[in-house]
Amino acid sequence: MSTTDDRRLRIRLLGPLRVTRAGANPALGPARQQAVLAALAAWPDRAMPRAELIAAVWGDEPPPSAAGNLYTYISTLRRSLTPDGAPGPVLSSENGTYRLRAAAVDVDAWCFETFREEGLRLRADRDADGERAALTRALELWHGPEALDGVPGPDAANRREHLRELYLATVERHAQLTLDRGRAEELVEPLGRLVAAYPARESLHDLAMHALVRVGRRDEAVLLYRRLRNHLAAHTGALPAAPLRDLHAGLVAGHGRDPALPPRHPGFVGHTAETALLERALDDVAHGRGASIWIDGPSGSGKSALLAEGLRGATAHGCRVGWAVGDELARRVPYGLIIECLDDGNGGPDGPGPLRVAARDPNAAMTVVDEVRALVDARCAAAPLVLVADDLQWADDASLVVWHALHRLTATLPLLLVAASRPLPTSRELRLLRQALMRGGTRFVDVPPLSDEVAGRLVRHVAPAADARTVAEVVDSAAGNAQLLRHLATPGGDDALTAAVLRHLHPLRDETRHLLRVAAFLGADCPVAELPVVTGTPVPALVPAAEEALAAGLLVEDGGRLRFRYPVMRRVLYRSTPTALRVMMHRDFAQRIAESGGSAVRVAGHLAAGPVSVDAWIERWLLRHGEALSAAAPDLAEAVFRQALASPLLSARARDRIGTLAAGLRPAPRVTAACAGADT
Repeated sequence: MSTTDDRRLRIRLLGPLRVTRAGANPALGPARQQAVLAALAAWPDRAMPRAELIAAVWGDEPPPSAAGNLYTYISTLRRSLTPDGAPGPVLSSENGTYRLRAAAVDVDAWCFETFREEGLRLRADRDADGERAALTRALELWHGPEALDGVPGPDAANRREHLRELYLATVERHAQLTLDRGRAEELVEPLGRLVAAYPARESLHDLAMHALVRVGRRDEAVLLYRRLRNHLAAHTGALPAAPLRDLHAGLVAGHGRDPALPPRHPGFVGHTAETALLERALDDVAHGRGASIWIDGPSGSGKSALLAEGLRGATAHGCRVGWAVGDELARRVPYGLIIECLDDGNGGPDGPGPLRVAARDPNAAMTVVDEVRALVDARCAAAPLVLVADDLQWADDASLVVWHALHRLTATLPLLLVAASRPLPTSRELRLLRQALMRGGTRFVDVPPLSDEVAGRLVRHVAPAADARTVAEVVDSAAGNAQLLRHLATPGGDDALTAAVLRHLHPLRDETRHLLRVAAFLGADCPVAELPVVTGTPVPALVPAAEEALAAGLLVEDGGRLRFRYPVMRRVLYRSTPTALRVMMHRDFAQRIAESGGSAVRVAGHLAAGPVSVDAWIERWLLRHGEALSAAAPDLAEAVFRQALASPLLSARARDRIGTLAAGLRPAPRVTAACAGADT
């Protein structure tokens, strides 16, 4: 290795935090100092604002000493990490930001995700050996049971949870590939350790049970299922998923079997008209009549559950099924979704092997279409065929072209095409496909929000002990979104709820996510006129972000106001903002609204919501507008005045005046006593 390479920092996050340079491991100091380094290493060579770094390490309510401690930690780390004689510090600061000057390839967490993506590409190419090798390299990067083991702070905790989920998903896929190669004996012990560590993770139990069966230990597989069932019953009241129940039933009967379709979602309710439409389409295709259906709905509306419910009778109708689910990474692989859809796991001479070969040639588009047509024609000659593409918005462009070609075959073949898609993200190719299918007779179905009555049934299924008031509050907060209803109704599910809301926002542009967070601060009904005021952005520049939020179904326009379609989304966006940043935003918004001529009530609302510490501008504003505020909103005025009077920064003159205004708001002694008696 060259001298230059020796000077590079090698940073390990996948286990205890560790830095290597020239074969040595620099001291990283106390735990909080390590948390600073970990937060910077998670985004190498990115300038991180001081406030963001403080929130990452200390959370929503940092101590007064946080800024000083951060300065000390940065200085210490800079000395420790910068090689002797280096042209500049490894850790630099500029304009209130800090930057760790390291390459992503030198951070093991980034390499781990790169190998995972490589495995996904190879999976789409059906190169199982290559995929397994890529996943092996990814897993070899781990050198501890937990990422950032022992590193404190909310950022480390969130990243640890994210990486843990990626690690488990990678282990599971690697184990499946190992099982496929007949090497189950390699998996029994490591999977046994993992199911002990994650007693509620059903996917791990499924793999462990299959491994035990393959090595002739059927009774242990049955025992493992019973332990899982007992754990779930004790902690969630739920049964294991349908595939595991089927596997267990098969084991008890002496053999295992694989489910033909994705499992039905427990507690599925509502959408009776849409379910009936899919059931009629199955009956039609079983009698030789093809069709094309496109299901539209926002994230979490229940599209996947609807597909599983409405198409559950496909096997009973004698249909062969191909099922694919798009994802953000898969769209990088040409024809990936179509290949997954046609590879139903049955093998045989009509498998998609020739299609995989043709798909590797970027100039073979017509060849691929011809291969698909021939394959589908052969399958339809043997049995009615149902092809399902869930989350079609993530499909690669080449797969969309092939889907259009398949649509034309529904007129002459017993072929049922079912696609499901969100409003966003949308590409030019997806829009063109929609237009072509509309002209071609595809049936488009919008998944409506669940009615309050149906939503209440879902909440009571998830939380049987919930009282009527709790059910009503959950129903109001989720506005008929099935996914949000489930998360809201699940006890202790706040983290999962926050993650679900953030997944809703993930496909949006940064400008749109910022607009939504700002709107969350402006109230349940956000005045459109205040958006350019508080953001300092001209109206024309805000329009694209607002239109995207409206198109995604996250905001609803009502006259001159915007409101969140799902009230819980506004609450999550607001509460997930660190407290220090919330106070700063409320303080800034209050002044901007005041200087634009906004009402005293709107200004005071931000001052009270913070709570914002009194400064010179707030004092001047209260002296000028306190009397008008008292008349317009006495309760709000009292809260703001009380907050100001509690501040040691308030001047004597202002304290006298605001104290007088506050006293004028208090009820007379006789009325106060009467109220107190009534309360008692």
